[in-house]
Amino acid sequence: MLHLKKGFWVLVSFMLFVGILAGCTSSEVDNSSEKEDKDGKVTLRMIESITSPARTTLLKEMIAKFEEENPNIKVELISPPLQSADEKITQMLMAKEDIDVLEVREQTVKNWAANQFIEDLSSYTSKWEDWNSLTETIKHGATAVDDKPYYIPYGVYEKTLFYRKDWFEEAGIEVPETWDELVDAAIKLTDPSKNRYGYSFRGGAGSSDYIEFMTWSFLGEKIATKDAYFTNDGKVMFDTPEAMQVLDTFVEVYKKASPPDSISWSYPEMVQGFTSGMTAMLIQDPEVIVTAAENMKEGTWDTAPLPKGTPSGVAQQSAGTAGWGIGAFSKHKEEAWKLVSFLSSPEQNLFFAKENSLIPIHLSAGDDPYFKEGYFSSYIEMSAKPEEFLIADRPVHYKGYAEYRALAEKDIQALLLDKLSKEDVLAKWTDFWKKEKENHK
Repeated sequence: MLHLKKGFWVLVSFMLFVGILAGCTSSEVDNSSEKEDKDGKVTLRMIESITSPARTTLLKEMIAKFEEENPNIKVELISPPLQSADEKITQMLMAKEDIDVLEVREQTVKNWAANQFIEDLSSYTSKWEDWNSLTETIKHGATAVDDKPYYIPYGVYEKTLFYRKDWFEEAGIEVPETWDELVDAAIKLTDPSKNRYGYSFRGGAGSSDYIEFMTWSFLGEKIATKDAYFTNDGKVMFDTPEAMQVLDTFVEVYKKASPPDSISWSYPEMVQGFTSGMTAMLIQDPEVIVTAAENMKEGTWDTAPLPKGTPSGVAQQSAGTAGWGIGAFSKHKEEAWKLVSFLSSPEQNLFFAKENSLIPIHLSAGDDPYFKEGYFSSYIEMSAKPEEFLIADRPVHYKGYAEYRALAEKDIQALLLDKLSKEDVLAKWTDFWKKEKENHK
């Protein structure tokens, strides 16, 4: 997912200051939204962040149904370009624009809540009949900041293993359940002469995500899940023998079982590597299910639970969430909650989750054949075994987290190119997080 970069707030403040000097004040932007239509209708301004043409069309379809059920409310949907959406929303919030409903993500909720840009929804959720039907993972995401619900997630982003079922059957190999088994299978399925490789490696942007959840899995219950770059005894997770096992595994699967150019692959390339028939395995989020279904022959692929670490015997990852919140400067908060609760209802969320290939937010979704069977069944299986498939929180509460990600991606490149040793990499990351912990006190 997208993350705020170092210096982001400085940049946003500068851009806002320039905008004010240019005469683009919030009142000039907002005047029309403060007025009700002559026919008495209220207009809600709603802005999304993770935009795409298909999803925007879907949201408009859902909004049309909402407007049909609420004839006194109109919704204006704003869809900024994906690459700059969070910056755009932050600018609008800093300018105190009248944004009624907005897309809030795990990467933005803490700063927006701290700056009082978004509403605490407790007064609404305490009366909402659907709150108690939310899964524990969703409640956890909604209340991640100060134990208050600042947004209602519309789905969960969790990773699972995608694999070429036909390749595995042809080679007589069992689907891997551990990282050791994954590496062995990937090597056996690699044949460069046929342009076949065992694994869709991610060595470019976002590569630190894979080091992150692999290290959690190898350490297992030793990880302090609320302070997840540290162990329960206070050590930096990179200052452990298990972290060295992770880098050994990471480097081996790249050098022995991945396309050479995957050293620079990010999300699009690694997914295409799998769906185009180049790679046998891919670890990714559930939206890949739709892409794979559209581009691959039925029966040639499937999903399985995440591989477990050794010796922990568990898999562990973060559960990414995004959802709908209410702007603190909204003049129509009651109507805004009507829209948020409508989009978050079991019926509407199930529809949205199916169309976006997301894990739904309500417990009742587990009874739907679409999620109970087929490609989503691996997610349901992991959810049913919380003692084997654990959830840890990314340390986004540390100011240096975004800086670390940028640093780690460069170090990973150097490691794969034999320009840095595994020992040097781990020492560098350990030192970074020791200082970060100290400065956080």
